[in-house]
Amino acid sequence: MAGERIERRLAAVVAADVAGYSRLMHKDEEATHTRLASLLAEGVAPAIAEHRGRFVKNTGDGFLAEFPSAVEAVRAALQFQTRTKELTAGEIEERRIAFRVGVNIGDVIIEAHDIFGDGVNIAARLESIAEPGGICISSFAYDQVRGKVPVEFVDLGEQNLKNIDRPVRTYAAKLKDGAVSVPDPWAKKPLALPDKPSIAVLPFENMLGGPGQEYFTDGMVEDIITALSRFRSLFVIARNSTFIYKDRVVDIKQVGRELGVRYVLEGSVRKAAGRIRITGQLIDAVTGSHLWADKFDHHVADDVENIFDLQDGLVARVVGAIAPRIEQAEIERAKQKSTISLDAYDLYLRGLSSWNRWTKDDNDQAKKLFYAAIDHDPEFTTPYGLAISCYIMDRSSHWSNHQDKREIARLIHRARDIGMDDPIALCWAAHAMAMFFGENDEAISLVTRATELDTNLSVAWARAGWINAYAGDADRAIDSVHRAIRLNPLDPRIFLAYSAMAFAHFIGRREAEAIEWAIKALRLKPDWPPALRVIAASNSVLGFYSEAQRAIAKLCALIPDERISTGLVNYLKRQQDKEHYSNALRKAGLQA
Repeated sequence: MAGERIERRLAAVVAADVAGYSRLMHKDEEATHTRLASLLAEGVAPAIAEHRGRFVKNTGDGFLAEFPSAVEAVRAALQFQTRTKELTAGEIEERRIAFRVGVNIGDVIIEAHDIFGDGVNIAARLESIAEPGGICISSFAYDQVRGKVPVEFVDLGEQNLKNIDRPVRTYAAKLKDGAVSVPDPWAKKPLALPDKPSIAVLPFENMLGGPGQEYFTDGMVEDIITALSRFRSLFVIARNSTFIYKDRVVDIKQVGRELGVRYVLEGSVRKAAGRIRITGQLIDAVTGSHLWADKFDHHVADDVENIFDLQDGLVARVVGAIAPRIEQAEIERAKQKSTISLDAYDLYLRGLSSWNRWTKDDNDQAKKLFYAAIDHDPEFTTPYGLAISCYIMDRSSHWSNHQDKREIARLIHRARDIGMDDPIALCWAAHAMAMFFGENDEAISLVTRATELDTNLSVAWARAGWINAYAGDADRAIDSVHRAIRLNPLDPRIFLAYSAMAFAHFIGRREAEAIEWAIKALRLKPDWPPALRVIAASNSVLGFYSEAQRAIAKLCALIPDERISTGLVNYLKRQQDKEHYSNALRKAGLQA
């Protein structure tokens, strides 16, 4: 009614859903519905009532509740999560219901059977990044409950939540069984240490005089990671996983548990009195003890080779501290650089900085910078591969559907001709070779060489996963992507690996598993076309046509000119895979 006053109030909001609800309903719709209703009645409703809450509504796969205070909301969430675990203790893992919970406090609009506003939206987004059985809360709620509830919280840092303008600082409840709500399912439990020395290199503290110099500090760390990863006797975590700790105060032991490594290297880069000083220290993440520390000074006016020697000296010292028996020849190999041109190297580092931000504009900027690096030093091979990757990202993200295939072919041939010892150049060249030109055999040969050159390069293993899936070798594709995920378990863009795993399972005719992996990808990036295609095709094969059609509708809303003939079917080598994929999408409602 016009002029009717809208009721608003400050409230603590609890949003919860069932982890893997679609999978559970696919397996047994009636049993899942019955078990969920029972848990809501026996576990959730009593906890909400006991803590003076109001059950706002059932959302089908979860519920929404409001409370008079954040303390009561968190106490209720802890109570029903504990009770749910007790009530489902005897069930097999594949059928067990577990809630993911988000808690926020904020101003909300009140209606009789619903509540609205950013306070509600943030709670719902926090729920989406919680682990099954876990609880994520905003900093607004954390400020109210700290020291008032019987549970510890882990600071997850600022999280970029979908449709929320600003990052939200997030905390995870550390439950009695040690579970912590984290954005990545592989970090639920401490990862087992590899059977060889393992290391993670954290972002160095930038003390060069301003944020505009971060690209140099970040690039130096990336080079250290790359140089270390060439030692086959080491297990080295990828840059994307370690950089989630940037600008955060970290517990080294926790970092070791989350990344599954024995050693952690941290340091800083500062500038004073005409010198650049790099400090580094190596820590045993299991015991917390410091194994080695050193500093390296460099005169700013010195020539390019001395800049590289400085970095190489740090790499050699670190390697000598954790693997003293590594042959001197391998240490010398770690010192090798792809370029001696500071201009080219500087442009390459700036390109990496843009490339890692994952937007259309940043991808375009990265491409320009990589081309500029090539212009300055045509023998510097890595920018060829990364320029190729920009074209692949353009195509995969549908930022552009009109790539210059002649130019892509030129970059591929150049990367292959001069970069046969550069695994980054080779793996991206291989992916483009299979993706744009259907040359699967040579692509497999190149990506295999890339993984042999650098057994710790997660991006190469991920490319190998896609290429082998295109070729129809699902088992090898799955093994490759598993390796990529293990090397880069906290990658902010891990949805790329999840969608590769989903596609590989579909090619292997394991549609149920393909759906599970695609759902994981969509939880992190709901508008990711490759995952939507797998959801549609897999549900179509299994006979769940309504689910398949919903995925196609969302896909076509994102890409109005989407057709079977314009998608992944063109990358598949085997006729039986082309027919399997095309028929599935056709039954799901996608036009030819």
